Amino acid sequence: MSNFFYVVFYQPILNLLIFFYNIIPGHSIGLAIIIMTVLIKLFLWPLSKQSIKSQKSLQDLQPKVDELKKKYANNKEAMGKEMIELYKKEKVNPFSSCLPLLIQLPFFWAVFLVFRDGLSGKSLNLVYSFIDQPAAINSIFLGIIDLAKPNVILAVLAGLAQFWQAKMMNTKQAAIKDQEAKDENMMAIMNKQMLYLMPVLTIFIGLTFPSGLALYWLITTVLTILQQFYLFKNENQKVIDQKSIN
Repeated sequence: MSNFFYVVFYQPILNLLIFFYNIIPGHSIGLAIIIMTVLIKLFLWPLSKQSIKSQKSLQDLQPKVDELKKKYANNKEAMGKEMIELYKKEKVNPFSSCLPLLIQLPFFWAVFLVFRDGLSGKSLNLVYSFIDQPAAINSIFLGIIDLAKPNVILAVLAGLAQFWQAKMMNTKQAAIKDQEAKDENMMAIMNKQMLYLMPVLTIFIGLTFPSGLALYWLITTVLTILQQFYLFKNENQKVIDQKSIN
């Protein structure tokens, strides 16, 4: 299984990175990372698109879900049936946002390993024979940032981008005052905590591992923000068009 992962995921990503590093004038590993990130994002576009749309649908449906939880707080069986009917009526699969993310995990893990080991030259022996193998990789980006070492600026920028991206997905909900709705209050608190926890975790990882990983995470998050903006704008336009027809 380990060998399969390295052959199918790790090596292609490593070689793609080395290929761009070789052909970019000045051999900028930073530019190579940016170009590779854009290509990976384009390759995974259908999966991330489905995941974003599913997450947004679930967020938009959350107020109705909360109403059902409140209405059937003492009847879990009835609540379950009503929830299933609600998802069917709205044509929303509560698990549809998870599968695309799970499929993308091997790519994310491979990228992580490439930036952890590849920038230091530990894996250059895995470069394909038809790609020039550099004697060493110049990890300096923009003349000041060593992408083989942690960098505070890139780590913080990646964390801020993560916060912005999560904030776009967050639907504001009115505070629940009923004593019977403590579960909903607790869920709202947990969602708010996750909104801040993930950026903090991103910064921590960026301060712990080579900043090439933080650069990758920053670029891929910015691209995800642009993708969300594009998809949300299209969805809103469809709603407006539908209302005008009706």
